[in-house]
Amino acid sequence: MRIDAHQHFWHYQAADYAWITDAMALLKRDFLPADLKPLLDGVGFEGSIAVQACHSLDETRWLLELAGANDFIRGVVGWVDLCSPDASRHLEQLAQNRKLVGIRHVAQDEPDDEFLLRPDFCRGVALLAEFGLAYDILIYPRHLRVAALFARRFPQQRFVLDHIAKPLISQQVFAPWDKDVRALAQLPNVHCKLSGMVTEARWKQWTREDFRPFLDTVLEAFGPARLMIGSDWPVCTLSADYPATMEIVLDHIAQLSASEKDAILGVNCTAFYRLG
Repeated sequence: MRIDAHQHFWHYQAADYAWITDAMALLKRDFLPADLKPLLDGVGFEGSIAVQACHSLDETRWLLELAGANDFIRGVVGWVDLCSPDASRHLEQLAQNRKLVGIRHVAQDEPDDEFLLRPDFCRGVALLAEFGLAYDILIYPRHLRVAALFARRFPQQRFVLDHIAKPLISQQVFAPWDKDVRALAQLPNVHCKLSGMVTEARWKQWTREDFRPFLDTVLEAFGPARLMIGSDWPVCTLSADYPATMEIVLDHIAQLSASEKDAILGVNCTAFYRLG
C-alpha cells in the first residue's frame, strides 16, 4: 500500500491558522478529504496520514472524525498540550480512537529554541509510549542539535523528523544542516519524512536538481528503512501541484530496489505509525 505520510485538512479560520500569511492566500479556504482523494488516486496512493495544523484539541477531534468517515485516512497525528498537567487525561481520551497514531507540536515557532528540552514538555513526551503514540518533530535546521539531545532522552520512543528539517533549498545552503541531520539520523529511533521540500525551494521556479543533494543526504543518513514519502498537501500547492510534488521523491528513488521503494512509499509509514 502506498501512503502519503504527511498532509493536512482544515476548515479555514484566520484566528486558528494565523501562520497562513497573505503570501499564502491560496491556502485561505477549506481543504477537505473530497479534495485530496482524487489527487491520491491520480498518483496511485491508497492512503494518507492527516497531520495537525494548529494547536487545538478540537482540530484533533475533528481530524479523527474525518478519519472515521474516510477509510483512506489511515491515521491522524494530532495535538495535545504536552506541557499541561492534563496531558495524560487528554491523551487517554483521544487514544481511545485507534486512528490516533501520533502527536505533534509546532516547535519550530516556539520563541525558545530549546523548547523540546523543557522539563514539562519532556514529561508529556514520556507519556506517549503508554498510549502507543509516535511523535512528529517539526523544526528548522537551527533546532537539529537540540532535537538530537531530545530524541536521545527517549530511546524507546518513535520519532519522525518532518520535512527533512526545512533546509534552505532555495539558497542551496547545506551547512550545518547536512552535518546536524546526519547526527540526528544516528539515533535508530528517529525516522524522516521526505516532505515539505517544495515550499523550501523557489516557489514554482525550482528544478528537480535543486532537491537532489538534500535527498541524497537524507537517503544516505537514514537509509531506505527509515524514510517515508509525504506531500505536505495543501501547503505544497504554494510551489507545486500534488503530482509534481510527489514526483520529486518518486523520481529520486527510481534507482532503488523494489523493496526499498516499497518501504519509502508505504511500508515504513505503516510500521512506524502502527497502522491497523
